[in-house]
Amino acid sequence: MARLRKKQRIMLLVFGGVALAMSTVLVSLAMRDSIVFFFGPTELMAKEADGEIGADRRLRVGGMVVEGSVDRGTSETVTFAVTDMNETVEVAYRGVLPDLFAEGQGVVAEGYYADGRFRAETVLAKHDEKYMPREVSSAMEAAATVKEYDYE
Repeated sequence: MARLRKKQRIMLLVFGGVALAMSTVLVSLAMRDSIVFFFGPTELMAKEADGEIGADRRLRVGGMVVEGSVDRGTSETVTFAVTDMNETVEVAYRGVLPDLFAEGQGVVAEGYYADGRFRAETVLAKHDEKYMPREVSSAMEAAATVKEYDYE
């Protein structure tokens, strides 16, 4: 009788482990499509050069809007460049930019990177002159560190 109980406990533990593993895999597969990675322009260029970024992967890129780079053109598409003071990425956005969007200010754009251009679906701007999104400031600090120690 004791052997039967021990065997039942072991089977219950095995079944529980398998169920837990399967549920973890299903949750991670479901969340894979909703996860959006943040990159600074330097990281984005490095990942793109390594082939880690596909045109179907949703991303965020952030940095400072380059002075003189905003082109509102004749169509509804606005183009501008985003930099982390090391690399620059060209961004195209179709729509109305936030009121606080300005050259020389911090910005985070969400969309897709393909053919050397970031096609933004959402653009987020800072809300006062002292604020910069944490991701943007971290990316800019990392880029400054890379540039400082770059002994080419």
